[in-house]
Amino acid sequence: MPKHAVITSFLSRTKDRFHEYHEELSLEEKFRMISELKGIEAAEVVFPYEVNSFEELNQLKSRCSVDISAVNVNVKAEPEFRNGGLTSPVKSTRKRAVQFIKDAKDFAQHVSADKVTCCPLGDGYEFSFQADYIESWKYLIETFGEAGAYKPEITLFIEYKPKETRGKCFLDTAAKTLCLIKETGLPSLGITLDLGHSIYANENPAEALALIHHNSVPYYIHANDNDGTWDWDYMVGSKHFLLTVEFMYYLQKFRYDDYITADASPTRFDLKSFFETNVRMTDKIWTLAEKIDEETLGKLISGGNFMETWEYIENEILSF
Repeated sequence: MPKHAVITSFLSRTKDRFHEYHEELSLEEKFRMISELKGIEAAEVVFPYEVNSFEELNQLKSRCSVDISAVNVNVKAEPEFRNGGLTSPVKSTRKRAVQFIKDAKDFAQHVSADKVTCCPLGDGYEFSFQADYIESWKYLIETFGEAGAYKPEITLFIEYKPKETRGKCFLDTAAKTLCLIKETGLPSLGITLDLGHSIYANENPAEALALIHHNSVPYYIHANDNDGTWDWDYMVGSKHFLLTVEFMYYLQKFRYDDYITADASPTRFDLKSFFETNVRMTDKIWTLAEKIDEETLGKLISGGNFMETWEYIENEILSF
């Protein structure tokens, strides 16, 4: 079975345009909750807004027996990052955004985390003729290049997303994020593949994963689901079941052994039930994917008769 983690910001108050959900909890209360959640053993914490000091976090880790799957660095919330931090035309703003990532790496080192993940949602545009595409791309290479080169033993994972908070994010697909990483030439940069972001980007997550793996770029997984029209952060497999089975099959094929982290939002649902259901669904789909014989399926796919392939899937995955 995979190892499970959760992003701690989803264990407290969240909000949409109209409502707030759940009570505001301290970091200690969130860690206590994680220690009580069946199947979850680690936390992805948001830096710098959710944590106070690495000493406090290390105490919580020990007291609650919770590991750190990743440090998630937020480079979009500061006022000067509103129109993009890593691609800002203002050099001092770009410098501050890079420093956020470097500080997150320092923090990760102090709490024994081996990765930092960053989703540059403020870096993008809304309208034609709004952005200088070449200049913005150069800034992304420059900023992620500098951040990735700092403490390279802590991999920096870039999380792509089609849109939000910008109408279109510069890093909106796996392929474009791979292009960026290849241009930096740094082995210390990886990709956070968020299942929902991939679906929302009209990708097939398994194909995106295979492309990343083929290019020997490290990857880290955020798990959730949506309806393809928005990043709803639903439970794993609740909307795209077979697509998720295929994704889990490829994770196993590629021997993925890192955390699968719940990037899911309970909104109006009970927190504990929601995340424990998410774990159960992930484990059940993982178990279904384990039933697939890699050699048999490979021969069927190579044979080119999809009806034979589909019959195999029916018998192995959809038999009740």
